[in-house]
Formats: sequence, structure tokens, C-alpha cells
Amino acid sequence: MEPQKKQRLEWLDALRGFTMIMVVAYHVCQQGFMMPAKVSSSMPFLVLFRMPLFFFVSGFLAYKAAQIWDIPNLWQLVLKKLRVQLIPTFVFMLLAACLIRTEPTFWAAMDTMMHSTTKGGYWFTLALLYMFIIYYLFSYVESKLRWKSWIPITLLFIVSLLVYETCYLPKYFWWAFGHKPAVYVSWLHTSSLYQVMQYFPFFLLGNIVRRYWDQAQRLMDLKWFYPILIVIIILATLDALKWHTMRMAWANLPQTVAKFGLLLIVFMYFRYYKEYFTKFSIIGLSLQYIGRRTLDIYLIHFLFLPNLPTIGNFFDTNRHNFIMDITLSVLIGLVIIAFCIITSNILRVSPFFRKWLFGRS
Repeated sequence: MEPQKKQRLEWLDALRGFTMIMVVAYHVCQQGFMMPAKVSSSMPFLVLFRMPLFFFVSGFLAYKAAQIWDIPNLWQLVLKKLRVQLIPTFVFMLLAACLIRTEPTFWAAMDTMMHSTTKGGYWFTLALLYMFIIYYLFSYVESKLRWKSWIPITLLFIVSLLVYETCYLPKYFWWAFGHKPAVYVSWLHTSSLYQVMQYFPFFLLGNIVRRYWDQAQRLMDLKWFYPILIVIIILATLDALKWHTMRMAWANLPQTVAKFGLLLIVFMYFRYYKEYFTKFSIIGLSLQYIGRRTLDIYLIHFLFLPNLPTIGNFFDTNRHNFIMDITLSVLIGLVIIAFCIITSNILRVSPFFRKWLFGRS
């Protein structure tokens, strides 16, 4: 399908590893410590960029300039994604329902997970599958156009951004977050398509950056770009987390700017200091290893999350401290990641498990 494989961007693998650590740390804080966002000092900040960055990197890696978009290749790509994303997801959902269920029976646990928006945490692989299928179909249609232009992908990004904004307007859209959740749950939620609406713009932005990588790098290297971006992000993040100056339909704008801005800052940071994230440094090698096992870690880590509500109670009764909060979550998260990698390596001894659980031949 592709004449040759390009050399991997080591700093990008390290970035994936960093993002995976943030995801696990967030789940340690949320599910392990049972800390609501109003108690945690780190969760409201992490949630602004951890998953958007994950989807951004996925979209970045999805673009293949040499990809041939014909029906056989399109069908092969879709079938591969179905195998890689669906089978492992449902296998580990079954394990989670067996091992960490809160419902009295296995079937009750499975019913709860299947009818929930988050699928017990396993919504990510489903949402990513939908995104890849949408992107593949779009790319196939785009390849049939007689003229090549930036317009089609830009229009798709704008549409996805408009759809994203509706998710936070419950007064105007019935599917928006918070609209009678206990009374009416739409098929968008039960299918996890709602998450696609929330995160597809970040996937597409990553894809656009990869498509026009030379131009994107020139923009990032402009002397004025980074300082202006920092100022905008600080203002938007403060408004999203503290000030809340906007109301009604405009309230989500600062949060939107903060999400896009923060993921770009992290992306630019890893690119700028890429010499520190090579395989020749301990940090770089470690982050790259985690980055190449993101699927394994994501699927397994829910099984190892601790049950430590006393820590959440401690942060609730004591003054909030971002450094203590994030450090404790990350340290426990790293231990969990280590156990996930060990478990993954044990399972990967079998070629059957390596192929059907983690999508590796």
C-alpha cells in the first residue's frame, strides 16, 4: 500500500507516551481517588488538553501522503481498524465487567457499560474507530476530486468545530451535555458517537498540521507566534477555570481556545526540545516505549486502578495544591503503566493475543 515507511518521529512517540501518562494520571485521580473536579486541583486543567492532544496526535499519524485511495485499499483499512479497535475493546470490557464491576451481576455490569456514554472508560477506542472510518471515507471522496486543494479538509474541520460547539449548548440542542440525562439518553450517547462530536475537530487539526507540515513548522518558528499563543492561552484558561466571564451560548469559547492552545503548546514543546526525547536519553527512550504501547496501556490500565477514596477525602479537607495533586496521581499512574506493560508483554508472547488483543502481526 505504501512504497516505503518513513522514519518515525521519535519526539512524537515521546509525546504519545506523555499523553498516555496524563490520561492514566487523570483516571487515578478521578476513579482511584474518587475526586470530583471541584476537589482536585489538577483534573480541571488536565481535562482541557489530555484527550484533545491524544486525538490530535492520532489525526497527525492518520495522514499518509503515499496512500492509494481505491476501493480495495479503503476496504482493507476499514477492516483492519475494525479488528484492531473493536475486538480488544470488547474483550477488555468483558474483563472489566468481571473483575471490577460495582453491579451485583456480570450481566448487569455489562448492561450498564453498554448503555453508558463512556462504556466504563472504553469509549476512546470506539470513538477513534468512528473517526478513522469518517476520515477514510472523506479521503476516498477527496481523492476523486479533479483538483487538489486545502478547501475540502478545511471545510470538514469547520463543520466538525461547529458540531463540537453544539455539544455545550443544552438550551438549544437536545443532545448537548446535561440535557435531561436521567430521563432521556439518545443513541448518540449509547453509541459513543457523542464523543466523536466532542473530539473530531482535534483529530482533524492534527491531520491538517501533518498535511501541511512544512508550512506548520514555519508558522511555529515565527518569533511572534509562541508569545502571542501563550498570552491567549493564559487568558482563555483562566476564564475557563476561574473567571467565567462569559455566559449562555458564549461560555464555551474560552474553553475551546484553551483546549486547542494547550495541545499546541505541548506539541510545540516536544518538537522544540526533540533532542531530549530521542532513544539516546532515558526520558526519551522511556516515553517512546510508552508511546508505542498506548493501546495496550489504555485497554489494561482500568483493571489496575486503585481504590483509595481516603486520598480524595484528604485533598477535600486540606488546602488544594496542584503540585501534590498531580505528583501523586502521576507517580501512581507510572506504577500502573509499568504493570500494564508487564501484562502486555506476557500476553504478547502469544502471536494470537498479539494480533487479536493489540493489533500487531
